[in-house]
Amino acid sequence: MNVKTKVKFVSKDKNLFFATLRKRVDTYFIENNIAKTANTTMVVKSVVLLLGYIMPFILLLALQPALWVSMGLWFIMGLSVAGIGMSVMHDANHGAYSTNKKVNDMMGFTLNLVGGSAFNWKLQHNVLHHTYTNVVEMDEDIQDRLVLRFNPHSKVKFFHKLQWLYAFAFYGLLTLYWVVAKDFVQYALFKKNGVNANSDAKNRTLLLKIVSMKVIYLFTLLAVPPLFFGIPFVQVLLGFLLMHFVAGIILTVVFQLAHTVEGTSHPRPDEHGNIENDWAIHQLNTTVNFSRNNKWISWYVGGLNFQIEHHLFPRVCHVHYPAISSIVRETAAEYGIPYMENETFGQAVNSHIATLRRFGRLPDLNEAIG
Repeated sequence: MNVKTKVKFVSKDKNLFFATLRKRVDTYFIENNIAKTANTTMVVKSVVLLLGYIMPFILLLALQPALWVSMGLWFIMGLSVAGIGMSVMHDANHGAYSTNKKVNDMMGFTLNLVGGSAFNWKLQHNVLHHTYTNVVEMDEDIQDRLVLRFNPHSKVKFFHKLQWLYAFAFYGLLTLYWVVAKDFVQYALFKKNGVNANSDAKNRTLLLKIVSMKVIYLFTLLAVPPLFFGIPFVQVLLGFLLMHFVAGIILTVVFQLAHTVEGTSHPRPDEHGNIENDWAIHQLNTTVNFSRNNKWISWYVGGLNFQIEHHLFPRVCHVHYPAISSIVRETAAEYGIPYMENETFGQAVNSHIATLRRFGRLPDLNEAIG
């Protein structure tokens, strides 16, 4: 859908839920004299994750260890790439890391360091996904991918009935696809549909930057080890692919556990482009939390297990989500709005698999009538 075909949220009843919630959350930060941006915990986490990406590579070059040790170091880099994506660049590119734009830009640039484009990501995620969550015509993040069906509105193919079995293998290709093709596909798409409203001159500069960063990234990780340190290219390539497979599975699964699970809705706009719902309530209808009480998961996934809070308050740093989640939950209950969550990671994964199975089969007669 062209972005110029505006999709709007139109609520017939002027619901006070979000206005009340926003006031209560603001009061929490004011009364506790807490900034909504990063704190010391966030800064330490950022350093740990960035070192987890950089130091193993330095060790690979300096020590040139045995193959199994080398693969272990690439594996750690994959864990760190996913952590950077979920915990560092994500907050920064939402403007939640700091009140200083330069700091946000610098920390958001970590996405470019792991092979992506911060500019494209902001359009895909901040603009399309956060505004039009689970609206298939607009939300780039839940549109079908190759042999995967992520919504109930597209055509079911015969192979989709097995997608709950093969999906995770394809998830592992996400970041590799991102590095070699996705940014160029999105660059063309966002220009065509009007999401990218830059002038032609600015877009030429942007494209040059994207190409330059990818050349530097691929040269550093794939060419420097064999050319300057004598490490066999095949070994480097195997490690590079392992790193991206690990990062891809983690990033994709964590994201899918928030939106492609049982209980979420996938509304469609009417012929006028209207969705009859309040935007904030729409976010709760399309989003599910998981493992809210697991501090280790919360630390690593950057609060993405608190997706409800993140969608309602994307400019609040994720380290504050556990504290404000009780406010969100209580306010939702007060207004009779469902607050959906899976208590454990395992429950969330099972729910995702169940949804993949449901989307992978033809609807039965009752579903078709409904």
